[in-house]
Amino acid sequence: MPYQTPAPHSSQPPLSFRANLKKLWFRLRRTACDLRTKVFSLLADKGSGGRWPEIAGRVSVTPISKVILGKDAEHSTKARKGDSRREFVMVINTNIPAQNGARLLNESSTALSKSLARLSSGSKIVSPEDDAAGLAVAMRFQAQISRTGAANSNVGNAISFNQTQDGFLKKVSKALDRMGELAVLAQDVTKTDADRALYNAEFTTLGAYIDDIATKTFNGVDLFDGTALSVTTDGEGGTFSMTGVDLGAASYTDATSATVDTAANAAAALTDVQAAIELLTTDRATLGANMSRLASTSEQLTVLKDNLSASTSRIMDVDVAEESASFAKFNILVQAGTAMLAQANQTPQNVLKLLS
Repeated sequence: MPYQTPAPHSSQPPLSFRANLKKLWFRLRRTACDLRTKVFSLLADKGSGGRWPEIAGRVSVTPISKVILGKDAEHSTKARKGDSRREFVMVINTNIPAQNGARLLNESSTALSKSLARLSSGSKIVSPEDDAAGLAVAMRFQAQISRTGAANSNVGNAISFNQTQDGFLKKVSKALDRMGELAVLAQDVTKTDADRALYNAEFTTLGAYIDDIATKTFNGVDLFDGTALSVTTDGEGGTFSMTGVDLGAASYTDATSATVDTAANAAAALTDVQAAIELLTTDRATLGANMSRLASTSEQLTVLKDNLSASTSRIMDVDVAEESASFAKFNILVQAGTAMLAQANQTPQNVLKLLS
């Protein structure tokens, strides 16, 4: 038989050997899965009779993947140990699930308490920590609202002061009108001095009435001394100078001191009364301007106070609909957290099943 050159040596095993090795690998893998299932069933079996801890203490089991894959399996196992979701350790001293549950329950309880405080107080900010900047802004707004309300009260009192003045001046106007009428009647050529004496009695009485009005006061403040009063018109201390009315002016005193007992005196008295009426029209117009100015200021302060109150409300007041939804959510979370914490506290007791 002729000599044949041998085939080059090949490092690859025969095809049949590789196929058998692959079958053996899958068989070992399936066996490892079956073994793991049985171990877990044994751990959960109440009827183990307490023999598994003894066996587990004497037997050291090497993972089948480590036997087959060697160092690669060891590296893979070490990588998985950092993942707390995949690693399950049964311990007694430290109950991590219970600690997490207690922490979450505490957070939910705190949120529920704050929500309850907001709903019961009607305020969004029940503590400075809720909104420090918002609280500071709201406090400034509230202080400005208080000052604005006080300024509006001052303006209202000033308006009342002017209205009181105008009420008296209406009576002065009526008295001066009658005095002018009497001065004209006293100049009647058909009247005697005796008749004029009767006119003069009424004339002087009305003059005395006007002099008495000049002494009237408003809460102790003279109404008709002619002093200009400064009225505070805003919360920052701004003022408005309110022009006064002086019933002690010469035009008024000349009219009130005149007489109509003679025709000549009646003519002079008429001139004085007309001058007094002219000054009175100016004074009443001045009061009208003061009241108009103060009324506009009062309306402005009222609108400002309303706007400031609305701004404060947006910062401080709670939205009841929104907060009610939050309260319901946190209430459910507290109830669920309490139930789950109770379950987590029962977890270490499962160890007793292994020790019994």
